[in-house]
Amino acid sequence: MQHWTILPILLPLLVASAMLLPPLSSRLNWLRTASVSTLFVMTILAAMQVATVIDEGSQMYVLGGWTPPFGIALVADKMSALLVLLTSFLGLACMVYACAGHDKGGEYFHPLFLFQIMGINGAFLTGDLFNLFVFFEVLLIASYALLVHAGGKNKTQAAVHYVVINLLGSSLFLFGLGILYGTLGTLNIADMAVKIGQLPHNETIIAKIGALLLLIVFGLKSAMLPLQFWLPKTYSSASAPVAALFAIMTKVGIYSIFRVFTVIFGDNAGELANFASGWLWPLALLTISIGSLGVLASPTLKLLSANLVVVSAGTLLVAAALHSELATAGAMYYIIHSTLVTAGLFLLADIVAKQRGQAEDRLVHSRALAQPRLIGFGFAIIALTFIGMPPFSGFIGKVMILNAAETMTTRLWIWPVLLMSSLIALIAFSRATARLFWKAPNSKNTALESAHSFEVTAIILLILGAPLLVIFGGPITDYVIQAAADLHNMNVSVHPLLPEVSL
Repeated sequence: MQHWTILPILLPLLVASAMLLPPLSSRLNWLRTASVSTLFVMTILAAMQVATVIDEGSQMYVLGGWTPPFGIALVADKMSALLVLLTSFLGLACMVYACAGHDKGGEYFHPLFLFQIMGINGAFLTGDLFNLFVFFEVLLIASYALLVHAGGKNKTQAAVHYVVINLLGSSLFLFGLGILYGTLGTLNIADMAVKIGQLPHNETIIAKIGALLLLIVFGLKSAMLPLQFWLPKTYSSASAPVAALFAIMTKVGIYSIFRVFTVIFGDNAGELANFASGWLWPLALLTISIGSLGVLASPTLKLLSANLVVVSAGTLLVAAALHSELATAGAMYYIIHSTLVTAGLFLLADIVAKQRGQAEDRLVHSRALAQPRLIGFGFAIIALTFIGMPPFSGFIGKVMILNAAETMTTRLWIWPVLLMSSLIALIAFSRATARLFWKAPNSKNTALESAHSFEVTAIILLILGAPLLVIFGGPITDYVIQAAADLHNMNVSVHPLLPEVSL
């Protein structure tokens, strides 16, 4: 059981490496069976890890026996364990969808997919910032190749922008890490949280510059204004299972903001305590606003889905700016809800595009869908959930974040923006429904291809998250509240990870 913490990284790494071997790399059925089996096992293991952290508290895995702050440490607390479970389940659903034939468009789809899962899980589990950088690079390199999977001019153009922007982000990440290491002498998150409060006054400005560079990098990953411009085109041009998996990519940036600016630069950071909140406030609200305008102006269903990712990123950044346990808990609940729903919408948009002929997923009148009832029902559930209509999960997530605004001033800033974004989403989904379903001709084109059973299964798996998050709302909200309390409490999130520190 002590090795469970590293399995979400080790298992996809070993299976993906085996897939690259010549006898196996050309056997598609074997690759599909291995990928789905691996992700299914990872989901089970991740669920068992969640049960373990509930019963026994945070789990630390030290590679090579090097005691922190030296060496490589992996930390599975309630927050990271939950996100690893979410990533594994999302990867499983996306892989089932890809097995309907979407994995034939290019080489090495299956190993690249597992390498990306490995990078995302590693980013959630690492206990130091340098390995966070390493896992960022692993997931980004895999995403570069997955983005151009199946080729095409639009994918290549979007990939070039994506690669250039992220290379710039990686450079800034290294500069920021270098500044912080030169100032604090460590990149272990728990050790940094202890030392940042003891920093001499004349060195705080240097540490602040390093931290602001990290905020820019995490803002780039999470699509925070004005660094969100790359996301809509990149996500909308990716193949459906890749775009659905990318729904969790912005959450890696959001998670990094919560981890770094709550644990290291949180309440106990001395002169640098909570300094990022002042930067996050306007950027978060503007991210929601610009994302909502993008939703309203989206000409296609895929672009609509991509702009909804920007809106959800802004909503999560608002929770980060509030910097309270209740806001963090609301953000964790909202991450689960928005990731599953957005991924489901990307997959649904792909089926719509295939069944409408030349019109594809453009929001214009066209011929009827081959499966209007099935697709319409799924679209209605996703729309109502994303808008935040009760009793769906979006309603609970938004209410938790709205309730975290305790003062009248914060309510006046947050409530109108969040509620207006829901209204705009309602308008955009209503328009899409009218164009895709209500005003379509009654005659069906029998030559249209119906959705593959794997495609339907994957979408059902993702949509089921909406009712399950409500049915099991009590235990889930209890879990995220406890996870948020642990993250904000240094006696839980810092001191147990540094055995030699006596505080």
